[in-house]
Amino acid sequence: MQHKIITTEDGSHTLFVPELNEHYHSVNGAIQESKHVFIDTGFKYFLEKNINQDDQKSINILEIGFGTGLNAFLTLIESQKLNVNVFYQSVELYPVSIKEAEKLNYFELINQSEQKKFKQQTNLSESEHFKVIDKTLFMKLHTTPWERAVDILPGFTLLKQKFDFSKCEKIRADRLFNLIYFDAFAPDKQPEMWTEDIFGKIYSLSDADAVFTTYCAKGVVRRMLQSAGFKMERLPGPPGKREILRGSKLLIFDTE
Repeated sequence: MQHKIITTEDGSHTLFVPELNEHYHSVNGAIQESKHVFIDTGFKYFLEKNINQDDQKSINILEIGFGTGLNAFLTLIESQKLNVNVFYQSVELYPVSIKEAEKLNYFELINQSEQKKFKQQTNLSESEHFKVIDKTLFMKLHTTPWERAVDILPGFTLLKQKFDFSKCEKIRADRLFNLIYFDAFAPDKQPEMWTEDIFGKIYSLSDADAVFTTYCAKGVVRRMLQSAGFKMERLPGPPGKREILRGSKLLIFDTE
């Protein structure tokens, strides 16, 4: 699959796929979109909802669509800030090449943003605040071998699997997942990725407290997720997108 690097409205890169006429992220802002849909609406929401201060903080994440590695990188950064142990399992059929990944500007822009925040926080040393913001860590997400769990940092383990998730019976999972990032190409570009069978499989891989989040808010997608067993809600989207979807695992004894 061929890619072209495109600069989005927030200055961050995305990839364009000519054969699909599709971008990996919103052209209104790649980092902006990923933070809103997956970090704020997913990762931080799950932690606020399910983990008390006295609990051992740990979370198992399943991502459908590793793509540029942006979601994984943002999650890595937040997990280090919040002292959360993460097992991050991601599926991708068409991995981005190492050469392409090296050209992406996520590290530079995120680092600038973190420096700005640092000036407003005096209780942390600079070395503590920036311990995770490292270009080599972003590249490590791409260079680590597939089909093997690798510790990117203490407390953050990555397992990448290369296969077609539309054949979801192939997924290897030795745990249930607390959080699902569903980041496949849009339903009109990859309809085989947005089916009741796939959402049913994801539901079966989800723990009792699981949260599902995706950028797509189409009614047909929401209804399929509801049929699979998730309690769905529409939420405001990032700039350029009116709504996104978030789901919570609906248990048999739920009465709402």
